[in-house]
Amino acid sequence: MRIALITHPGFVTSQSMPRFAAQLRGACLQRGHEVSVHTASPVLSRWLTHPRLVKWARYIDQYLLFPLRFRKDIAHLPADTLFVFCDQALGPWCPLVSHRPHVVHAHDLLALRSAMGLIAENPTGWSGRVYQRYILRGFQHARRFIAISSRTQADLVHFAGIPSEQITVVHNDLNDHFEPMPSARASRLLEEARLPAQAQGYLLHVGGNQWYKNVAGIFALYAAYVRRCVASGQPPLPLLMVSKPPTQRAALAALGEVPDAGQVIFRQGLSAQTLQAAYSLSAAFLFPSLAEGFGWPIVEAQACGTLVLTTDDAPMNEVAGPAPFLVTRLASPDALAAWSAVASERLHSLLALSPPEREARVQQGLAWAARFQRQAAIDAYLAVYASVLNEAS
Repeated sequence: MRIALITHPGFVTSQSMPRFAAQLRGACLQRGHEVSVHTASPVLSRWLTHPRLVKWARYIDQYLLFPLRFRKDIAHLPADTLFVFCDQALGPWCPLVSHRPHVVHAHDLLALRSAMGLIAENPTGWSGRVYQRYILRGFQHARRFIAISSRTQADLVHFAGIPSEQITVVHNDLNDHFEPMPSARASRLLEEARLPAQAQGYLLHVGGNQWYKNVAGIFALYAAYVRRCVASGQPPLPLLMVSKPPTQRAALAALGEVPDAGQVIFRQGLSAQTLQAAYSLSAAFLFPSLAEGFGWPIVEAQACGTLVLTTDDAPMNEVAGPAPFLVTRLASPDALAAWSAVASERLHSLLALSPPEREARVQQGLAWAARFQRQAAIDAYLAVYASVLNEAS
C-alpha cells in the first residue's frame, strides 16, 4: 500500500499525536508499505524568538502555509494512495481528500463535548468553541474512521452524524511492555527510587492534574479509607501518586482532609521499569476518572497483575473489561463526601478479597490486558486500510 500520513507538527505542545504517527509510520514501513508523512513545517516560526510572535507564526505555518503545500502533494501522489489522518483534530484538511481513499483515526471527542457545554467540569471559551466547530465541519467530510473505543464511536455518531457502519473500533495498544515483575526485583527498584516497597503494598494512582483525573476524588476516597482503618485499629496503606503535586483548590482542600495516619507520596518521571515495579507491588490501583480519552493506566496496571478500581462510565469500564471494581462517576463537587464514602466501601471490598478470590481477579485482568498488543492493533488498522482501498478500486 501507498500510505500518506497526515499528522500534527512536532512543534505542538502535546507530543502524544506525533508519537502515535511515528509509531504508525514505523509499523507500516516494517510491514513493507510505502509511507509519506505530511505535516506543517516551522517556516515562519523558526526565525522568531518572541513567544507571542512564535505562537501566531505557528498558526500561519499550520493553517495557511501547510494546506497550500498539502494540495500540491495530493496532486502528485498516485491515485491508489491512502490518506490516513492520525487524529480527528486534523479534520480541517479532510475536505481536501474527500474524493480520494482516506481513513481518520478518532481518539476522543472530549474537547468537542466540552465546547458544546456538555462537560460542566471543563468549560470552554469562545475561541475554543469556534475552533472545535472548525474541526467538526472538517472531519464530517470524511467517510471512514477508526475509533479507539466504543465511546468514541458513539460520539462520532451522535455529535458528528457519522454512520456507525463507517466506523471501526480498534482499541489502543499498550505503549510499553508491562507484565508482573518478581517481588524481589520490584522491591529493589522501588527502594532505589526511594519509594515504599513494604510487603503489604500501597495504593497507587498514575495520572496528572488534568480536570478529568478527579484528583480531589482520589484524596477524598483515600481520606475515607484512612478513617475507616483508624476506626478499626488497622494501619492504612500509603497512597503513591505518580504525578505532580496538585494545584487545583478543590484537590488541595481534599488533600488537607486526609488524617495524619495516612501518607500521600508524590513522584513523577519514573522510568518504565520503576513504573512497572510500582504497578506490580501495589495493593490496588485507583483510577476514578470523570472522563478519559482511553485510559492506558488501567490496562497497564492489569497487565502487571494489579487490581483496579475505576469509574463505571465509558470508556473506563470498556477499557477495564471484566475484572475491575467499579464506582459511580462523581456527579458534582457537592457530592464528594457521599461519593467518597461509597467509593471507599468498594476499595475495602477489593482489599478484603481472599487470596483465591484475588488471584482469580488478577488472572482475569491479565487475560484481558493481553488483548492490547501492538501487533494486533496494527493488523486491525491495516485491515481497515486495505478494505478502503479495495472499495475505492
